[in-house]
Amino acid sequence: MFDCVTEQINPGAAAYHYEQLAKILEGKIRSGEFPAGTRLPGELILSQEYGVGSNTVRRALDILRERELIVTVRARGSFVTEQLPEAGD
Repeated sequence: MFDCVTEQINPGAAAYHYEQLAKILEGKIRSGEFPAGTRLPGELILSQEYGVGSNTVRRALDILRERELIVTVRARGSFVTEQLPEAGD
């Protein structure tokens, strides 16, 4: 399902940039690139890597939290949850 997820934000796509970024990060989580318990790269790194603003990164992380894929610990960062929920479309 996540095999064909692109690694870049498509500025011409109908989906918002934060939705695209959330999909990219979810694909990395579900594929095991970011295993359970792993700390995700920080906001600044994600912002630079994907060419988006920090607000876009925050909104993408909000989506991942809502989907229970990550937890965020103040002053420590965001971590992949130990038990991933089933993928839903």
